[in-house]
Amino acid sequence: MYRGTYTLIGQEMSMFTRKLEAQLRYQQIPYQWEIKSQEKTESINSRVGTNFIPVLKTPDGWMINDTISIGPFLHDRFNGCPVIPDSSSQRGICFILEDFFNHWYPRHALHSRWCYPENVIVTGRRFGTNILLSKHIDVELTDDEEARVEGFGEVMLNTFGAAACEVQGAGPDKSDAIKADFARLLNLLVAHFKDNNFLLGERACLADFALVGPFAAHFLLDPEPKTWLGEHLPLFEDYVARVWSGARSDTRWLDNDQLPKSLSPIFDYIIKNYHAFAGASIAAAGRGEKFFELDLGDGPFVARSMKRLEKARTHVQDELIRANCNSAIMTDSGIMSFYMAESTLNK
Repeated sequence: MYRGTYTLIGQEMSMFTRKLEAQLRYQQIPYQWEIKSQEKTESINSRVGTNFIPVLKTPDGWMINDTISIGPFLHDRFNGCPVIPDSSSQRGICFILEDFFNHWYPRHALHSRWCYPENVIVTGRRFGTNILLSKHIDVELTDDEEARVEGFGEVMLNTFGAAACEVQGAGPDKSDAIKADFARLLNLLVAHFKDNNFLLGERACLADFALVGPFAAHFLLDPEPKTWLGEHLPLFEDYVARVWSGARSDTRWLDNDQLPKSLSPIFDYIIKNYHAFAGASIAAAGRGEKFFELDLGDGPFVARSMKRLEKARTHVQDELIRANCNSAIMTDSGIMSFYMAESTLNK
């Protein structure tokens, strides 16, 4: 164990900041918040070398900014509370599910945040509280502070939100499609969590933190997507609370490298949706095309190609090879095919 307090640098409305916070809390790692406000942005960026959040500052002076790297780093440093399984299939699925939640839920999160005017108002006040005031979103503001954050949602929408939705092919005109897809995945997760406390059973892993991120920062916080949860709201509040409360020493992943059977329909969903989306995005980037068109069953949409999805794909590929994933459930389900395929980025 490395003694000292870690510093979580980010914003409370960021799913990746909340993802990292989930891991810090689950592993019970001492940490403190540093809100990345407008006033601090230049100094933080100059120290880290990037504008992205979150950033983790370690007690020994390191500054790390990619949750894909930070997760295994903290797993190794605090190995008395492991969050990556040792067994082959469980380890492989941990990284596959992390990748899925990292890169698929942003479509729903961005759309639900920026495509509904009332949600923009509420979200803008919270962003303003973090960015303009360097305060936490649950504090009471003075009249002067309220005046400063008023209208900040429109500023964020025009400088970030609308364009971010365009990148994902998830603009206001795709409301019905996004909601339908959100409901399909939600129902699969509900079925899983009725019999399991976490994604791999009774102990959380890196993928759970990637799932908590969008729920803590978006779906359980923003008024619009919160209504999409309907009767399932308490189930996901309880799930986030279980991760938030920290690991229990008496919990283990399933014996004999087993996976919960309720993950199988989720694998099918991932293959038909996220893997199809990411594959098309990477292939378009490889052809030098800025945009691509795709129809996943709810009507066609146009999204921007993203080379970074290939970086994420090969990261998981490396982990699958390292874990020697060759069990029947891994090979027969087809969940590894996207990751083990040859790159199409330069074809």
